[in-house]
Amino acid sequence: MATLGNSAVSTPMAQALYRRRRRGNGILLSLSLAATVFGLVWLALILVGLLWQGFSGLSLVIFTETTPPPGATGGLINAIYGSIVMTVIGVVIGTPIGICAGTYMAEYGRHNQLTNVVRFINDILLAAPSIVIGLFVYEVVVAPMGHFSAMAGSLALAILVIPVVVRTTEDMLNLVPNTMREATAALGLPRSVMIQKVAYRAAMSGIVTGVLLAIARVMGETAPLLFTALNNQFWSTNLNAPMASLPVTIFQFALSPYPEWQKLAWTGALLITLTVLALNIVARAFLSPRTSK
Repeated sequence: MATLGNSAVSTPMAQALYRRRRRGNGILLSLSLAATVFGLVWLALILVGLLWQGFSGLSLVIFTETTPPPGATGGLINAIYGSIVMTVIGVVIGTPIGICAGTYMAEYGRHNQLTNVVRFINDILLAAPSIVIGLFVYEVVVAPMGHFSAMAGSLALAILVIPVVVRTTEDMLNLVPNTMREATAALGLPRSVMIQKVAYRAAMSGIVTGVLLAIARVMGETAPLLFTALNNQFWSTNLNAPMASLPVTIFQFALSPYPEWQKLAWTGALLITLTVLALNIVARAFLSPRTSK
């Protein structure tokens, strides 16, 4: 009788607890869905506005003429060229440094105190605002030189590339099984050969993904270039002089009172968005596992 009484009492209590948990789960799930829908709605509005305004100003003139003076029409060819040049130089400078640092941290100094220090500093650089990097390069390069330059802008972008490549390279090399390293050591191969022939080949897709993500990050940076490369309304190939870039041009034209400049700002924002989207798609394609039929 006592057992039956206990079960009779515990069953309603368990049912009440179950109903309370279901109500709490339903409330939290509804709030999560509402927050997701709220964020997606604003994202969709931003993208629709960008596509509508950007495509309306897209034409061949954008890729054939330089930025116009106030009240006139023109294109963005000088800004596109400047962005490509400074991004390429920044990636060329930053990628080897990042890969070498990530390789040391994963292969040579995995358990060293220096590796912990470098990893800590690298995490700080990953989270640091890009304007801080621009101010640093301004004090170190621009101020002593006495003028702005495209090379200073490239150095600022290179500093932004390095931490992304370091983190990706280290993580991808750490995913390489130690049995592969042990197999090459059993064959008598030096560690440098093992890294080149085994570790890099196994982690190549991840390292390339890190480089692509770094490119996608620096392509839209405005603040570092404002303090280093400044801007140039004309066509310029001189790396020791101010050079136009697409993010800075968008920033200046969007704040202007001229409709022609504002229209070019929308088109430039569309170009950067599509480029970053394409780079992210390619990066995901490299990072996805390759299955053979």
